[in-house]
Amino acid sequence: MKESILSVGIDIGTSTTQLVFSSILIENTASEFSVPRIEIKDKEVIYKSDIYFTPLIDQETIDGQKVREIIEDEYKKVGFSPEDISTGAVIITGETARKENASLVLESLSGLAGEFVVATAGPDLEAIIAGKGAGTESFSKEEGCVAVNLDIGGGTTNIAVFKNGEVIDTACLDIGGRLIRLKDDNTEIEYISPKIKSLAQNAGINLMKHDSLTLNKAEAICMEMSRVLEEILGLAPKSESLELMLTGRDLKRNYTIDYVTFSGGVADYIYEPTKDNVFRFNDIGILLGKAISASLIPKRIKMRRLNETIRATVVGAGAHTVEISGSTITYTSKCFPLKNIPILKISYEDESQGPDKLAESIGSKMDIYNFQSENQQVALALKGVKNPKYFQLIKTADSIIKGIGDYLKTQEHLIVVVENDMAKALGQTLYSMLNGSKDIICIDGISVDNGDYIDIGNPLGDGRVVPVVIKTLIFNF
Repeated sequence: MKESILSVGIDIGTSTTQLVFSSILIENTASEFSVPRIEIKDKEVIYKSDIYFTPLIDQETIDGQKVREIIEDEYKKVGFSPEDISTGAVIITGETARKENASLVLESLSGLAGEFVVATAGPDLEAIIAGKGAGTESFSKEEGCVAVNLDIGGGTTNIAVFKNGEVIDTACLDIGGRLIRLKDDNTEIEYISPKIKSLAQNAGINLMKHDSLTLNKAEAICMEMSRVLEEILGLAPKSESLELMLTGRDLKRNYTIDYVTFSGGVADYIYEPTKDNVFRFNDIGILLGKAISASLIPKRIKMRRLNETIRATVVGAGAHTVEISGSTITYTSKCFPLKNIPILKISYEDESQGPDKLAESIGSKMDIYNFQSENQQVALALKGVKNPKYFQLIKTADSIIKGIGDYLKTQEHLIVVVENDMAKALGQTLYSMLNGSKDIICIDGISVDNGDYIDIGNPLGDGRVVPVVIKTLIFNF
């Protein structure tokens, strides 16, 4: 059994807006007499849009109508309609995610990604998606190495570190090519971000809006930005500038980096620095690329150019955000797609201490969640048991029902997400113990954490699996 589904990725960044369409092939890889095992076997980008400057009404407001027009025009070019799309991601990234109307823009665009869409922002997730789209994740797995991808866009640098194909660290810096913007055809500063203004002062340069930006000053500021990148990678001592430019936690730096890759709008000018017409985009992106190319980074760490640079995030969003559940799942109602379901993750330590402790832990989580709405749907997440015996299924199901208690009345469905392969049996047990009074959705093969949200799409593979997007929302203050 093979099935091809269509996915779209839409990236609205600080500098650019773009989208890609990808074909995702799923296949049952089990033998005829085995339990089905449906896996994603291939992902292929089948269309890349033009790259547009993100339309803004002013420095604080995205022009949502123009963004929608851009995307609708690209749909027409490729000949697809929203109804053709099975899954996808609409992501507002970088500085754009901080704009006042970002959430409203996402809401208005979600219909353009079909029935099943993830709308999210957050530097950790963005860094991981860009690293996957760039090819750094697969490169680190193939080479058995530690590889770091720096996705340098217009407003932020999102960093993801991969070891043997697994993410081991992430960070985000307010470093990008459009944090200083110039008026058309001259060097007058139209916009300078507050952090870049402070960083410039560290280099003895005072800049204000409407000042003229000379080449020497621009190069000096870009050198300061590249030094911060050296520091976060452990190539230079940590300074106050690094603390200034971080948007959240720092990298751990408790590992040795074997390779560095770059993606984002600045990346091409790191791999191929130029001296020609450096202000052609009315920003400092070309000079930032040149400064990074001359920094300690490519001198101390082996540099590789992989699959994607400026399109890494949108390719990752379209082709790499989707996971497939295990093939032994239970759903007693075709209520899909389900969107933005918050996860309540029970610690494995509590699970392993027996049924009473598991029930107590579930009850505590439900109490702590503090429902804002009586109808707030949640999903309970467990590690579960490998190859469970019947008595273990009964005890686990009983603990879930006891732990949720009266909150079960507020839930339209009882949703359980399990890591280990036991969802079909557990779901059927829960349904039986509740005498069919509550619809059950029990899926496995998915690892989530507290603070995550999930979308669950329409069943695929003759109903044996469901596509899942895990969303980690990171808020920076």
